[in-house]
Amino acid sequence: MNGAATIALIGCGKMGGAMLRAWIETGVAGHADVLEPHGLPPDLTTFPDKIAAYTDADGFLRDARKPDAVVLAVKPQSMDEACAAIRPYVPAGALVLSIAAGKTMASLENIFGARQPVVRVMPNTPAAIGKGISAACANASVSDAQRTLARRLMEATGKVEWLADEGLMNAVTALSGSGPAYIFHLIETLAAAGEKTGLPPALAMTLARQTVIGSAALAEASPDLPAAQLRQNVTSPGGTTAAALGVLMDGGLQDIYDRALAAAVQRGRELA
Repeated sequence: MNGAATIALIGCGKMGGAMLRAWIETGVAGHADVLEPHGLPPDLTTFPDKIAAYTDADGFLRDARKPDAVVLAVKPQSMDEACAAIRPYVPAGALVLSIAAGKTMASLENIFGARQPVVRVMPNTPAAIGKGISAACANASVSDAQRTLARRLMEATGKVEWLADEGLMNAVTALSGSGPAYIFHLIETLAAAGEKTGLPPALAMTLARQTVIGSAALAEASPDLPAAQLRQNVTSPGGTTAAALGVLMDGGLQDIYDRALAAAVQRGRELA
C-alpha cells in the first residue's frame, strides 16, 4: 500500500499518541479511529478531520471505519481485555500490529485467528521526536504490502530493523525498548557525581544533560565509526578521561548492564 492508510489505534497513551501524530503529519495515515478510555491527548485534538476518537468499545465497534491496520498500543496487562473487546471489529485479513512488550504473535493469533496477519513491534520513546528505533517481526500471513505498511508506520517515528526470529524480541525490549530509561538514569548519576566533585547542582545537571545530548549527536553524525573508536577519540593516554575509564571499565559496569538487561529479558518472558 502506497497511499494513505486507514488505521485503528487501540490505546493512545504516550507511545500511541506519538505514533499517531507522526502518522498524520507524514501522511502515512489518512484517517485514524482511536479507542482510548481517557480520550485523546490535547495535542491531537487539532486533527478533527483526520482522527475520530472513542472512549468506549460500543461506539468504536458501531462507527469505526474498516481498517487497513489495527495497532494495539495498550499495556501488556490490559492486552487480553482490549483484544477481546475489539475482536468483532477486526477484519480477518487486516494487519494487526502490536507494540506490547512480552505479547507474542502466537498469543495474538489465539485471539484473532491462526491466519490473522500479525506484526509485533518494539519501539522506544524517542519515537516522540522522530528519533526512535523499532524492531519488528511478522508472521507467515503478512503480505508484502502489509509488511510495507508496517514499515511505513514505524519509519514515521524513526528507524526500523526486522527480525527473522521472534525469540530475540525480549532482548530487543531490554536493550532499546527500555534503553532510554538507562540513558536518563545515566544523566542523573553523572550529575550526582558532578555535585560530589563540588559543582552546583543546576550546573552539574546542565553539563550532564548536554554531554549526553552532544555525544549522541556525535554518534549519529559518525555512523561508520564504532562506539569504541568514538570513545578512544576522547581518551588521551594517561589523561583525565583515561583515569575515569579505568574505574568504569574495570569496576564492573559491564556486569551491571549484563544483569540489568537479563532482568528485563526475564520480565518480558513473564509478561508473555
